[in-house]
Amino acid sequence: MRSSIPLGRVAGVRVGLNISVLVIVVILVAGLAFGRFPVVFPGHSPAVYLLAGLVAAVLFMASLLAHELAHAVTARRHGIEVSQITLWLLGGVAELRGEPRTPGADLKIAVVGPLTSLLAGVVSAAVAVLAGAVTGVPLLAGIFWYLAGVNVLLAIFNLVPAAPLDGGRVLRAALWARWGDRTRAAVVAARAGRVFGYALIALGFLQVVTGLGFQGLWLALIGLFLVNAATAEEQQTQLGSALYGLRVGDVMSGRPVTAHPEETVAGLIDRVVMRHRLSTYPLVDRLGVFTGLVTLNRIRRVPPEARATTRLGDIACPPHEVPQARPDEPLTDLLGRMDGCADGRAVVLDPDGHLVGLITPSDISRVVATAGLRATDPYLGPRGADVAVPHQRREDDPRQRRDDDARVRHHHDAT
Repeated sequence: MRSSIPLGRVAGVRVGLNISVLVIVVILVAGLAFGRFPVVFPGHSPAVYLLAGLVAAVLFMASLLAHELAHAVTARRHGIEVSQITLWLLGGVAELRGEPRTPGADLKIAVVGPLTSLLAGVVSAAVAVLAGAVTGVPLLAGIFWYLAGVNVLLAIFNLVPAAPLDGGRVLRAALWARWGDRTRAAVVAARAGRVFGYALIALGFLQVVTGLGFQGLWLALIGLFLVNAATAEEQQTQLGSALYGLRVGDVMSGRPVTAHPEETVAGLIDRVVMRHRLSTYPLVDRLGVFTGLVTLNRIRRVPPEARATTRLGDIACPPHEVPQARPDEPLTDLLGRMDGCADGRAVVLDPDGHLVGLITPSDISRVVATAGLRATDPYLGPRGADVAVPHQRREDDPRQRRDDDARVRHHHDAT
């Protein structure tokens, strides 16, 4: 989910609004200002109702942000990087770059969101009581009673045991702790989410048929989102399982063809583009330090008449926006970061910032296509509770000895 309107940083996390959030704000303001508030609290002017609806909508979005911030802060405490928080049409999304290492961490990250919403509901109810007693204005108290109700409902809905809802994460953590297999637990939670989504779609269409109209369409929309998100989550889980144990260095394309940031676009086209079947061109300085990434798509955007005078550094994706990895990093940790201006590419750097390889969509596609062809599982021991636990070498393991012998033979052949 991409942010269209950046809001800066809150608690060190980038926060933004997707343009679709304006739709939900308009719906909330219109529904409250021309529906609920005039009926429940009559006697005010349309302008007052509009102001009350706008205040309620803004405070509701703030409570959604608090919900996602709780997830983000807790995730960071457990060593998971948080890319950003985006508020959009159907709520909010905290984009985590990584996965919890234990069921306990998974549970804490999941449950803190609904608890925050529940707390927001309790605080809103307290403010409503206080506002009614101090001001004697029922409409003012009504704004906070509305916030109390929707936050409690948000907490309850999110605890439904169906991924990608928080309750699905709770279910995943519980099954993970019981079975010791995170992949199996995640697949079950995702399938529960898909079933719940289909149930909402069916309920929504039933309401439309019986004359409830918009409310039914809204339920169907939420159900469709849950079905798609749960399906994507199951596919991502199975992909992560297929790539389990692989390191970035096992998959990367080594010795990439590089260019200098001062070289012109026309020079690169003549020297490399028309001679090699490549689509990714990392830029390095004279010391070999990575300075940016140029892709074939970026080259195409340069008008033909400007190619002789346009430097590669002028069109490159800046180094801080290109996903970066170390050769010994788990491949699954990198996959969640392969987005942004690099067109799905990542660079592999050594500790000094020198380029040692590339990861492209073709590299990922090949390793996925060949994942089932590995004759043996090179990662002995249980998969599950803590995928960060390194494999312990066993001297008496015949498969270990065969792998070591094969590596020695390969080394002698290569040298």
